[in-house]
Amino acid sequence: MEKIISFLLSRVTLVSLALIAQIITLALMVWRFSNYFLVFDIIFMVISVLVVLYILNRKSDPTYKIAWIIPIMLFPVFGGLFYLMFGGAKLSNHMKEKMHSITDKMKECLYQHPITLANLRKENTIAFNQAKYIEEYSSCPVYDNSASKFLPSGEEFFKHLMEELKKAEKYIFVEFFIIEEGVMWNSILDILKEKADQGLDVRVVYDDFGCVTRLPHNYNKILEGCGIKCAVFNPYIPIFSFRLNNRNHRKIVVIDGKVAYTGGVNLADEYINAVERFGHWRDCMVEIKGDAVWSLTVMFLSMWGYLKKNNEDYNKFRPEDYDQSEECHGYVQPFDDSPLDNENVSEAVYLNLMNQAEKYIYIETPYLIIDNKMMVALTMASKRGVDVRILTPFIPDKWYAFAVTQSNYEELMEAGVSIYQYTPGFNHGKTFVVDDEYAVVGTINLDVRSLYLHFECGVWMYNTDTVQEVKESTLEALKVSRRIEMEDIKNTLKIKKIGRTILRIFAPLM
Repeated sequence: MEKIISFLLSRVTLVSLALIAQIITLALMVWRFSNYFLVFDIIFMVISVLVVLYILNRKSDPTYKIAWIIPIMLFPVFGGLFYLMFGGAKLSNHMKEKMHSITDKMKECLYQHPITLANLRKENTIAFNQAKYIEEYSSCPVYDNSASKFLPSGEEFFKHLMEELKKAEKYIFVEFFIIEEGVMWNSILDILKEKADQGLDVRVVYDDFGCVTRLPHNYNKILEGCGIKCAVFNPYIPIFSFRLNNRNHRKIVVIDGKVAYTGGVNLADEYINAVERFGHWRDCMVEIKGDAVWSLTVMFLSMWGYLKKNNEDYNKFRPEDYDQSEECHGYVQPFDDSPLDNENVSEAVYLNLMNQAEKYIYIETPYLIIDNKMMVALTMASKRGVDVRILTPFIPDKWYAFAVTQSNYEELMEAGVSIYQYTPGFNHGKTFVVDDEYAVVGTINLDVRSLYLHFECGVWMYNTDTVQEVKESTLEALKVSRRIEMEDIKNTLKIKKIGRTILRIFAPLM
């Protein structure tokens, strides 16, 4: 009973009820007006027709268009109005200016060394083209003097992170979608407090939506009381706003500008299997050392500047020298993806890899909620003889996302794509590895939210030792996973297939 009362009085419950009340109130107002006044009914119907025409002529994905057109046609009285208020929301000019200033700051602080690009072009034109695209559209350069190490589990990341945090001498930057009190975060927090007491610049950014059920209200003030600077992305308030869709899904740690981490692991106990939520939790991170750390440092500082509305000198955080003891092979390119710049960098990076693959594509993702472009790229790769394997969870964290994931199995398998489910539990890793040459490790899921709506980041790698490490990790996971057979699809209940198909139509709105 105490747990039930606590849940009912929690911030997430109260805020969610306030949002639902606003939506219901708006719908009732429109309905009442249309019933009492014929003219309003006609106006709302006209608005819906115009909105459908507008959606059809927009430069957006067809699946997103369909996902909105169907409910508008089903509820023409207020469907068009809802789209205008929430679906077609645009940034204000003020917000655009703020975001442009951040982009300008990244361009100002990140410099692409022309010799690096020239050397890459001599080695491999395809790799050069991919790296040049990333540099052009995310402002993040490619480096040939940086070391990368793949960490194939949350436990491995936690171990490395604790060791590096203890070595910190100047600053520690931490940015995560989810932070939750427990063994993992409390252990990290103890070191952060100690380092802050020693005078280090310690900063934490967390996404309020990601932490709304996990952290106490005003947790940023608790951290600040410990001497830790804190910024909260998109505070979860009881006002319905489309910006709630734009979440900060990035995971970044930067220590002294000399070592950095990114990947799928959040700072909560299930990510290191200290508690069990969905069976064994499979995840991964990548460790970067050398010049490439600077890109992740600038990513963090640009987000910090946006949230804190400041304009500090980034160069004071650039190390005077880097540890050159690590062996550097190949090319490393951390990159950033914003939902506000009209360029889907993450999607383009993945599509480039799929379209250029010659031998194999191994993918790990917790969600396989893909649009037509991604479906065509995967199926065509398989049809031209590329060995395409995709690892998804066996135990899902979200039933509806898993249903949409499963709805895509049949079309992929008919084209020869191999689908596996991670039998021990939940696979949360987000990795691509292609042809023993390329790998991407980051925060980017194969779903609409990651590819179009969230702030994300990742690391593109070419000819590094890490590429082989990612491949071996995926192959080891496939050994304990179950391959889905066409017989499994045929034996699925028809009612389930229908339900999955319906959910698939509305996947872009989830």
